[in-house]
Amino acid sequence: MTLENDDDLNGLKAIGRICANVLQHMSTSIQPGMTTAELDLIGRRMLEAAGARSAPESCYAFPGATCISVNEEVAHGIPGDRVIKDGDLVNIDVSAELDGYFADTGASFTVGRSTPAVERLCRDGKRALWVGLKEVKAGKPLAQVGTAIGEFARKNRYTLIANLASHGVGRSLHEEPTEIATWPDPQEKRRMTEGLVFTVEPFLSLGANWAEGGKNDEWTLYSEPSAPTVQFEHTVVATRNGPLVVTLPG
Repeated sequence: MTLENDDDLNGLKAIGRICANVLQHMSTSIQPGMTTAELDLIGRRMLEAAGARSAPESCYAFPGATCISVNEEVAHGIPGDRVIKDGDLVNIDVSAELDGYFADTGASFTVGRSTPAVERLCRDGKRALWVGLKEVKAGKPLAQVGTAIGEFARKNRYTLIANLASHGVGRSLHEEPTEIATWPDPQEKRRMTEGLVFTVEPFLSLGANWAEGGKNDEWTLYSEPSAPTVQFEHTVVATRNGPLVVTLPG
């Protein structure tokens, strides 16, 4: 989506804030012993109270209001009877629609006591996201986002999942520009235009470089090779003054 007027911007900000607030509340609600279905229900009730609709559920018939991935699951984890335990690494991805506008956000969290390496991975996953966001500006090459994230990962001895890309968003959950690499991609020649809306969502890992599906269901993706992996995501607008992040709580 490319913003055309103030109504577009205000609509995007409204759903972005809702998604951010849901993510924040879900993250603070995680407790060892609860199931991922119970955590998802918290998000569902918040979305419904705000008048918003779950995007994966309404667009793709995903079996949950949010995607919740635990440990070996990298993305698109289905909420269910899996019990969250002390030491788990949990990713929550929240995307929703309100009045025809879509936003998408996500983050990873450690539950209780975790290893220093995984705690550091979470901190650096958030840093990697902002390294990419800082490259967002109208007129700049889109490839700069992935190049900057890739350099951050290399310097800090991480790998990146190279088949889970960022994407355009706004009037639908996934739209042009599609397949925006959050890793170095020399074939990316597109440029960011004024008002362009898209996600930045690097998947930073302690060794994985691919996401594979099909093990237990048609949705859940797993790290390959198996390694702790985090995802952090914001929806952003490219402006002549730089990035305008719309998925911030407030």
